[in-house]
Amino acid sequence: MSFGDPNNPYGQQQPQAPYGQQPPVPPQGGPGYGYPQQPQAPQQPYGYPQQQAVPPQQPYGGYPQQAAAPYGQPGMPGMPGMPMGYASWGARVGALLLDGLIIAAVPTILYVVAGFMAAGSASSVSPDYSNCPTGDYTCIQNAANEAVSSSTPVAAIIMIVLAWLIIVGGSFFLMAKEGSTGQTPGKKALGIKVIKETTGQPLGFGMTFVRYLCRYLNGLLCGIGWLWPLWDEKNQTFADKIVGTVVVSVK
Repeated sequence: MSFGDPNNPYGQQQPQAPYGQQPPVPPQGGPGYGYPQQPQAPQQPYGYPQQQAVPPQQPYGGYPQQAAAPYGQPGMPGMPGMPMGYASWGARVGALLLDGLIIAAVPTILYVVAGFMAAGSASSVSPDYSNCPTGDYTCIQNAANEAVSSSTPVAAIIMIVLAWLIIVGGSFFLMAKEGSTGQTPGKKALGIKVIKETTGQPLGFGMTFVRYLCRYLNGLLCGIGWLWPLWDEKNQTFADKIVGTVVVSVK
């Protein structure tokens, strides 16, 4: 018997709750006797974490990130601008001719006009051979060249310099367009595009400049580098293989 506990005068032992669980607590504020009991949702046992539905998190920006498929794997067929295969040799030659016509048309006209002007002036000038010994053909040639150069009009010289600047500026314009978009005006007209084989993206101006320099290697061995796309698996020239580029059709 316990004499110190006024709530347990008979000395009975209170039932102990199992280890890890809270002892039962009498309900408070429940419905009175005779009222129907309200159903309650089942609860997790004590000691288990409460599970909550966590909504899927979207990446920053609200759009799921997708891995870019390398060139040659199926992407989204039917979308405009998607590569449809390697460009043919004829399309590449046609684009090269169109680009050359764009940047060389005006300089060619200037060169022709300057040549006619220089020839007309030279025909009216007589070289001075009085100081040349008999049989000294070197002196005679130098006297003729000096007479022609001195008679060349200033306008013809300006036209020649201007034609050269147009060609250089046009070449850099083509490199800038190809480096940023993969297409020059000629390539865009023929529906082809230059891309990096490993990334499928344009080269940028720096690597496009290197690719243009490597074009000189295509002319080696009787220009076989320009003909190499006719039998190459990826239709690449020597310059394409060195820089790692492919020319694809985007029609």
